[in-house]
Amino acid sequence: MPNRSTGHCPFSIVYTKMPNHLLDLAVLPKCHSSSATKEASQCVELLKDVKAKLETSYDIYKQHADKHRRLQVFQPGDLVMLRFRKDRFPSGSHSKLNPRKIRPFPILRRINDNVYVVDLPLDFKTSSTFNVTDIFPYHPPDDTVVASSSLEASSFEAGET
Repeated sequence: MPNRSTGHCPFSIVYTKMPNHLLDLAVLPKCHSSSATKEASQCVELLKDVKAKLETSYDIYKQHADKHRRLQVFQPGDLVMLRFRKDRFPSGSHSKLNPRKIRPFPILRRINDNVYVVDLPLDFKTSSTFNVTDIFPYHPPDDTVVASSSLEASSFEAGET
């Protein structure tokens, strides 16, 4: 059965041909022929074809993955929320009930688009270098909070039950 990425059977890619049958195993006289060079050129063509198909398959996979990728670039001084994964803590000290994102911290410097150094207090006892997947932009809460009691009072008219 051919692979969906390569279009060929994995056995034929590794061994450059399909498995031999009983008739293929018959002993033939040793002589130089053009069929050997033809088979060698077929192997080279097969490998070139597989490489080309893999490259196109990888490009398609990358396009699908990039649809969901979020590109975020932060500048020094930006406030960000941090996600601390359990591997940043000593064994047994992290609970799944801990908050997923921790208070806003300022970014000290940008190493590249994927790695940032954040200003952490010394009591955290962990590296201050974070991957962009663990950094989220901080949005301060809005001051325009709608009072729920005023909404309830307006929807209920006096005298109705």
